[in-house]
Amino acid sequence: MRQASLACGGLGLLLLSVALAITIGPADIRVGDVWSVVAAHLGIGESHVTPIRDGIVWNLRLPRTLLAAVCGAGLAVCGAVMQSLLRNPLADPFVLGVSSGASTGAVLVVVLGVGGGVVSLSAGAFLGALLSFAMVLLLSHTLGGTTDRVVLSGVAAMQLFSALTSFVVMTSADAETTRGVLFWLLGSLSGAGWTDVWVCAAVLALALVVCGGYARTLDAFAFGQDAAATLGVSVGRTRLVLLCVTALLTAALVSSAGAIGFVGLVLPHAARALVGPGHARLLPVTALAGAVFLVWVDTLARTVLDPQEVPVGVVTSLIGVPAFVLVLYRGRRIAS
Repeated sequence: MRQASLACGGLGLLLLSVALAITIGPADIRVGDVWSVVAAHLGIGESHVTPIRDGIVWNLRLPRTLLAAVCGAGLAVCGAVMQSLLRNPLADPFVLGVSSGASTGAVLVVVLGVGGGVVSLSAGAFLGALLSFAMVLLLSHTLGGTTDRVVLSGVAAMQLFSALTSFVVMTSADAETTRGVLFWLLGSLSGAGWTDVWVCAAVLALALVVCGGYARTLDAFAFGQDAAATLGVSVGRTRLVLLCVTALLTAALVSSAGAIGFVGLVLPHAARALVGPGHARLLPVTALAGAVFLVWVDTLARTVLDPQEVPVGVVTSLIGVPAFVLVLYRGRRIAS
C-alpha cells in the first residue's frame, strides 16, 4: 500500500513539476496554457493560446523539460544499479568512463570533422561512449573481472578519454568551438528536441524493464558476490548484462544532454533513506526522484542568470556536493 502511494505521489509530483517548470521564463505562460497546448497536439482538445506561445511550449520548453526528466530518471537508476552491483557507495554512471568516452566522440566530430559530416554530434558521443565501455570490459576481464578491477578499469578509461578530449580541444579548436564544446561537456539541455526525447525515453524504458527483472538478484548482491553465487545467482552473466544496460542508457543520455554529474551519485542514497534497500521499491522511486530533481535543476539553470544560461552540470554539482555530504553524515549517525 505504501509503495503504491509513493508511486502515485511521485508521478503526480513529476507531472506538476513538468507543468510548472514550463511556465517559468520570460514568456507569460500559465499551467492552463500548457495543458491546452498538449491536449491540442494530442488531438483531444483545442488550444486557446497564440501560435507563438504554442511554439514556445510545444517546440522549446516541453521537449527540454521532458528530456530533463528522462535524463534525471536514467542517471539515477544507473547509479542505484551500479552502487549495488559493484558494492561501492561512490559508484555512479560515469565511473566506467562512459561520459569521458562520449565527450571524446563528440569532440572528434565537432572539432576534427570525423565522419565527414555524416556522423552527428550525438552519434559521435554515443559511439565514443560504447568504445569506452568496451575498453573497460576488455581491460577488467584481462585483469580478472572482479568488482574492484571493473572500477579501476573505469577510472583508467575516464582519465584516458578525458586527456584525449583536452588534447584535441587545445590543439585543434578555435575559441568559439571550444566554448561550445566545453558548454556541452558540462551538460546542456538547450538543444533538446522531440527526437532526443523519444530515443532516450525508449532506452530508459528498456533499461527499467531489464533492471526491474533483476531486482531480487540485485538484493542478493548486497551480501557480496560470493553470497550471491551461493544463492544461485550467475554473478558473471548478471554483472555483464546490467553493466551493458547501464552503459547503453548512460551513452544515450550523455549523447543528448552532455555530461551531467552527481545525479546518479546522490539520488540513489536519498531514495534508499526513503524506501529502504529493496530494489523492487528502490528503482522506481529513484527514477521518479531523479526526474523531478533534474527538471527543477534545469529550470534553475536556464533562469537564474537569464538571459545567460548556466550549464546543468554546474548546478547539479553545486547542489549535489552539499547533498551528498548530508547523506554521508546522516548515514554515519545511523551507523553509530
